[in-house]
Amino acid sequence: MKIKKATNKIPVVEGSGNVFADLGLRDAEDLRLKAELTRQIGNRIKMLGLTQVEAAGRLALKQPDVSRLVNGRHTGFSVHRLIALLNRLEVDVEIVIRPRGKTSGHRGTIRVRQAV
Repeated sequence: MKIKKATNKIPVVEGSGNVFADLGLRDAEDLRLKAELTRQIGNRIKMLGLTQVEAAGRLALKQPDVSRLVNGRHTGFSVHRLIALLNRLEVDVEIVIRPRGKTSGHRGTIRVRQAV
């Protein structure tokens, strides 16, 4: 993290890209992944033009659970289940495993990106 001085003399801290890690949460990478998968679910529901009730039927969830996901709340959902929900929304999820580069001094990373 880098600390920058703002013009109004309030220090501004540049984030690492993972707000959960910046907050010092123990399962930061898992939480970041769940948040991104949840965001992708909400985007897909919107793109398909589904109501929450229609999405609930397609996902085999109750409407309040769809509401939670659409509003970014992934508590109670595992990564596996979030991926399964994306599959039910006709999204393929690909996991790529490769050796880390020798110049990389950090732990492994997990990226979610949308294919074009």
